[in-house]
Amino acid sequence: MRLFAAVLPPAQAVDELALAVDRLRALPGADTLRWTGRDGWHFTLAFMGEVDDGLLPELHERLGRAAHRTAPFPLRIHGGGRFGRRALWAGAAGGLEEMRLLAERADAAARRAGVSMEEHRRYQAHLTIARSRDEADLRPYVEVLGTFEGASWEVGELALVRSNLPVSGVRGEQPRYETVGSWALGR
Repeated sequence: MRLFAAVLPPAQAVDELALAVDRLRALPGADTLRWTGRDGWHFTLAFMGEVDDGLLPELHERLGRAAHRTAPFPLRIHGGGRFGRRALWAGAAGGLEEMRLLAERADAAARRAGVSMEEHRRYQAHLTIARSRDEADLRPYVEVLGTFEGASWEVGELALVRSNLPVSGVRGEQPRYETVGSWALGR
């Protein structure tokens, strides 16, 4: 199954971001972007890709340890940016150092459980809200996102999420996400 470790924002944070995204979708050219659905908004900590079912018990145990070693921390959705001309994202503020540490621990947990991980990169907290099919100019969207300031919440859980990719071939179909494990942060 296709898995990743994540921080899932609470409903209030998703609702706030949805209002900002509605404003972005009203900008000229927004119809050329592929907008991600609210139910898919998350902060990926460690992308694992396809994971063999036989590794799941060890992965669950190690992710649990990673979560318990990390204290809860404050976070809010804040501002935004882009990865080149291909992806538009909302950023985060608050306990970014704690979130980076949790991402590193989740990555290490997966590696130690035997999951073949991609090359390790420095963690950048982001929540993808749109992708460009044709390398659109995302700067106007980033400018509007720059003023976004969500309410703070306390991250208290590490989630293991399964990504079910679209199979119907219908244009615009979104992946479906399901939480297959979660662990409280701290002891």
